[in-house]
Amino acid sequence: MGSRFAATVIGAGPSGLAAVGNLLAQRVSPLLWVDPLFSSGRLNQSYREVPSNTKVKLFLDFAQAVKPFQDIIDTTPSPNPVTHLEQLDQNQHCTIADAADMCRMLTDGLLKRDDVTAVFGNVNAANWADGCWQLGTTHNSNSSHYSSHLLVLCTGSQPKSIKVPPPTSIKDIHLDIALTPTKLQTTISPSEPATIAVIGSSHSAVLALLNLYTLATSSHPELRIKWFSRSPLLYAVPKGDWILYDNTGLKGLAATWARSHLEDDSRQSGNTARYIEKVELPEGESFITSPALSRCTHVVQAIGYAPNPLPSLTLNHAPLPTSSLVHDAHSGAFSDNRHGHTVPGLYGAGIAWPETVTDPEGNVESAVGLYKFMKYLRRVVPEWTKTLN
Repeated sequence: MGSRFAATVIGAGPSGLAAVGNLLAQRVSPLLWVDPLFSSGRLNQSYREVPSNTKVKLFLDFAQAVKPFQDIIDTTPSPNPVTHLEQLDQNQHCTIADAADMCRMLTDGLLKRDDVTAVFGNVNAANWADGCWQLGTTHNSNSSHYSSHLLVLCTGSQPKSIKVPPPTSIKDIHLDIALTPTKLQTTISPSEPATIAVIGSSHSAVLALLNLYTLATSSHPELRIKWFSRSPLLYAVPKGDWILYDNTGLKGLAATWARSHLEDDSRQSGNTARYIEKVELPEGESFITSPALSRCTHVVQAIGYAPNPLPSLTLNHAPLPTSSLVHDAHSGAFSDNRHGHTVPGLYGAGIAWPETVTDPEGNVESAVGLYKFMKYLRRVVPEWTKTLN
């Protein structure tokens, strides 16, 4: 067995970054941090051009939440991504690129610490035995082994998609492409007729519709859009010291554009109806069976996110299937649903394993967002580390 660590964090997206920061703030060391790229996950790799649904102030609150982060800020020469955020209107939204650059700066700072060991690769197997996790990592063709008392899964998620059954010639446009205008405009021919199906009513669906509409009204005059939806648009509503539909409602640019272009009255009275046709899906009916889909050349699916695959987990070499894992969305711990026992030393956070919150009106939502991850981890990490004492 290789080097021994107090804790291991898998994933270097925003939640992995926040987990490492909070573990260090609790004086947990040494730490092992595993990620293929250490490039702030999908936030930086896929969504830099996306307008944020978070106000600038909350990104700065994330950056300043724990001392290890503040130490990095204090020792990084200006100008830097944090000073850039400080110069923006704190009550307005920004681009995801601004938040991603901040995360990259903090990640680079943590990687310079002597008590953090970075492995650029993947954890492919983890076995709990003798009071610790025995980890196998791979990078290219090289493998290494480590042991760790705590294992924190910040493994992220990816867009869901449903395979359109044959026979079909419809082309899939990945959601990440639809959310990136510079890539989207080169994916669709500007001179050939195209009808794009957009599935969903979420924040991502609205932004995909916005990007496609922008192309249709400028460089791609032959482009038309069919918007498949079964539920009305939902907007976040400020309620003083809390927000109704904080995690599920539209905010920022998506909300503003949806109100002026997608609501029935605005869509019919303005120019939108020329380019966007709304297809109402009955409850329980899939877009796949809709006759309108057969008249589309491309499809964008904005139907949610699914957790990324986990390492192969075993307890004393007995398999622990992912299907048996039950995540406690309050504590971050996991249990095995085959017998109800808590899985020792295993925790999760981030978009794949978010906290569940209930608002004053009783709505239950998953708390997804940089500062929400940070707020959650500040609460639970001290409890996780009690087992190390």
